[in-house]
Amino acid sequence: MYQTVKKIVKVIVPKSLLQKNETWFRAMHASVFYRGKQQHCNICEHHFSRFIILENGDKLCPFCGSISRNRLLWMILSTQIKLKGRVLHFSPSRPLFRKLKKKAGIDYISTDFENEFLADKKLDITNVDEASESFDSIICYHVLEHIADDIQAMRELYRILKEGGFAIIQTPFKEGDIYENDAIVSAKDRLAHFGQADHVRIYSADGLMKRLQSVGFQVDIKVFENIEGADKLGLKAKETVLLCQK
Repeated sequence: MYQTVKKIVKVIVPKSLLQKNETWFRAMHASVFYRGKQQHCNICEHHFSRFIILENGDKLCPFCGSISRNRLLWMILSTQIKLKGRVLHFSPSRPLFRKLKKKAGIDYISTDFENEFLADKKLDITNVDEASESFDSIICYHVLEHIADDIQAMRELYRILKEGGFAIIQTPFKEGDIYENDAIVSAKDRLAHFGQADHVRIYSADGLMKRLQSVGFQVDIKVFENIEGADKLGLKAKETVLLCQK
């Protein structure tokens, strides 16, 4: 039902109008088809009968469009890590962009290089046009697996982060070693090998940690599982996040 409605709306509603009124469209749809109290989104704070199940099995909030990793990240940022000062967020999801843009006490700056996300700036992660040590915190979620020269991107993250600051990083992960192959260049082959047409590798958590350490970061691998209320929040049974400090 959700995918059908989404396709119809995309056909009949101009993209600019849809983006401007996305929250209204979602609220109208959710209030009709997802009325209830069984589930809860900690980002938009709505309660509803059920999450929308996507093709990959992830759970989408019918009101704000957050997926499980967005809700886990917000849980981490609101209960375990205190954001302060200047915060740079690469390619943010719209629900988190809206939430963090309103958060008091921080100077929140979002960036996207390919005009696919809500962004204040257009920055190349491999050549960030910002001064060294200019950010207190960096959020880099599901970005590095798209970047061919990921080591250079990590160097830039380290350079622009203030001494004592932190970066919170996540990508898709696999067991064992990092899997990458520069000979795999077509979208079709990347989809088959890396799980998405615009991915260039699959990290292991340990492999990503070692690359981040090689540019100077202190890295702590955080595994989140058995979270109280996970089912109601639509969280995955297990997720791994890397907390990096300078």
